[in-house]
Amino acid sequence: MTRLSFCPAKRMSYFIGLSVLFGMGFAEVSHANTEAPPPLLAAEPIARDMHSYANIDEVQMTHVYLNLNVNFDRKVLDGYVDLSIAHVRPNSTRLVLDSKGLNIKSVQVFEGDQLKDVPYTVGKKDNILGSPLTIQIAADTRKVRITYETTGDSDGLSWANPEQTFDKKKPLMYSLSQSIYGRTWFPQQDTPAIRVTYAADITTPPDLVAKMSAVNAPDVAHKGTYHFDMPQPIVPYLIALSVGDYGFSAISSRSGVYAEKSMVDKAAYEFADTEKMIQAVESMYGNYAWGRYDILVMPPSFPFGGMEHARLTFATPTIITGNRDLVSLVSHELAHSWSGNLVTNRYWRDLWLNEGFTTYLEKRIIEKTYGAERADLERAVLFKETMDEIKDLEPAAQKLA
Repeated sequence: MTRLSFCPAKRMSYFIGLSVLFGMGFAEVSHANTEAPPPLLAAEPIARDMHSYANIDEVQMTHVYLNLNVNFDRKVLDGYVDLSIAHVRPNSTRLVLDSKGLNIKSVQVFEGDQLKDVPYTVGKKDNILGSPLTIQIAADTRKVRITYETTGDSDGLSWANPEQTFDKKKPLMYSLSQSIYGRTWFPQQDTPAIRVTYAADITTPPDLVAKMSAVNAPDVAHKGTYHFDMPQPIVPYLIALSVGDYGFSAISSRSGVYAEKSMVDKAAYEFADTEKMIQAVESMYGNYAWGRYDILVMPPSFPFGGMEHARLTFATPTIITGNRDLVSLVSHELAHSWSGNLVTNRYWRDLWLNEGFTTYLEKRIIEKTYGAERADLERAVLFKETMDEIKDLEPAAQKLA
C-alpha cells in the first residue's frame, strides 16, 4: 500500500524508507503455488497475533465464499459468507473469528448438504479490534455459514454519492481491508498469518458493475449479478470489492485499466508502460504469478495512494497527470505482487518487511523501465521525505520489532 501524506491513518513511510537506507535485496523467487493452502501444522508453534482474536492454532479458514447484495440505498452489504475450515488441532470444538461493525443474523454449520443452527456468542467490543465471534463447532465440521449485514460502523467500506465521483451520475463503493478492516465487512480470521482462496457472487444495481481482486472478465456487461473466483491462495486482507459505473481499456493482453467512463482514456494513457514494468520485474524475480494485472482508478475521495490487491490494484486518481511522472506508484503496487502478495509479514507489527522490500523493488523497476537517473532521483526524494517524517514521529513508531 502507498499512503498519502494527508491520510490521518497510522503513517508507515519510516518503515518503507528502510529499504532505501539499508539497500535490501531479494533472492530470486518463483511464481506462487496455486493449490489451496494447507493449515499450519499443529506441531508448529504459533505466536498469538495481537491484532486478531482468531484461534488459528486450533482451526483455520482455507476458503471463503461470499454471497452479497450491494444496497446503495441503505449503504450496506447483506447476505452470507461460507467459511471452509481445517482443524489444526484435532477435536477442536470452537471457531473464533474477528468481527467489527457487523449485524450477525444467524450462524449455521454444514452437515452434509444440510444446514444446522449452532450456538454462537459475540464478545465484548474493543474500539480497535472489534469483537470476537465464537462459534460452536464439532470435531468434523468443515464449513460454517454466517448470515449478516454490514452497518454504518463497518470502517472497511466507503460509499460515494454521485457528486463524489468523476462522472457525478451514479454512486460507487469500495472496500479496503488493510490492515485490520476486513473484519468490518465480513466475519473472518483477520490475520496475515493464514492464506485462503475465495469465490463470490455479488448482486448490484443493474446499471453498475462489480469488480473484485479475483479473476475479472475485462469487458463484462452490466447485468446486476457477477461471479468471481480467486484460485491462488492469498492473505485475507487482499480480498477486495468495488462497485461503480466502470469502463475498461486494455493495456496489453494481461493488463488493463478500469475507471469511470470519463477517466478511462486518461488512465490508459497514464498507465501505458504497465506491461513494460511487468516484464522488467519478471526479468529480475520470476514470472508474474497472478494471471492478470489490472488497475482500478478510485474516486477523488480515495484516501490512499494505492492498494496492492492481488490481480487488481486500487489506485488514486491524483497520479493521472498526463505526463506519467507519478507512475512509480504503479511500480510500487505491482512490486507487491511479489513482495507482500507472494511473501508477506505474518503479523502486522512486521509490516516494514512487506513495505521495505517492495520499495526496494519499486525503484529497481523504475531503473529498468526509465533509467538509473530517474530511479536515483526518486530514491533521493524518498530518503529526504523519510528523514523529514522521522522528525515528527513519536518514539514508539520508530522502533523496529
